[in-house]
Amino acid sequence: MTAPRQPSAPQGATAKPAGPGRPKDMGKRAAILEAAKRMFTQHGFDGASMDQIAAEAGVSKLTVYSHFGDKDALFLAAVESHCDLSLPSSLFEPSPDTPLRDRLMDIAHAFYSMVTAPEAVAGHRMLCSPQMSNSGLPKLFWDAGPMRVQSDFSALLERRIKAGELEIPDVARAAGQFFSLLKGEPHACLVFGGPGPAEDEIQAHLASAVDLFLRAYQVRDTAAGKPAASGRSRR
Repeated sequence: MTAPRQPSAPQGATAKPAGPGRPKDMGKRAAILEAAKRMFTQHGFDGASMDQIAAEAGVSKLTVYSHFGDKDALFLAAVESHCDLSLPSSLFEPSPDTPLRDRLMDIAHAFYSMVTAPEAVAGHRMLCSPQMSNSGLPKLFWDAGPMRVQSDFSALLERRIKAGELEIPDVARAAGQFFSLLKGEPHACLVFGGPGPAEDEIQAHLASAVDLFLRAYQVRDTAAGKPAASGRSRR
């Protein structure tokens, strides 16, 4: 049975957005986000109160509501912050001098580190719990995390297709396949409480996933049986 949600704002107080000339304190915002990540990880969504998050951040509860409106919005912002710090959009931006496999390996390492971090594993378990089944949080998480990452990666794939390096009939599907390959058995083992793989096993797993993806979609020189060289610019 899902625990009742907290009210969107503390009783007796109305959170007003900062008007012209009163910009929000970005230092306080960052402190609130870091506190929210810790509290959601330690106590789950329903177990972490806005009072706890405010105290952890060293601000008033009204300040928390002023910045984020309600707990759902704060959770969403915490997810986005975690993704932006671990897997920034800059990782997917054009890089003409980077070979395709090297670029995919860079993304693979960053993504795997993000999803296997203790707070990410705890968040995954929380979102899969029965208490979350009737809430909108899993959908919020999906849109703010996985879909943002897959969208950025899809744009990279589109550029490599135009450069003649990849041949992909369904880019969105391929993007989802790539990140599913990267998570694979090691991530599932962590989620279910098993031990994490050794560093050399992680490297072998990621390299294998990237190579499998390339075997499926990389344009090849059929005569030589090697990846086709593209005369067009790589991005």
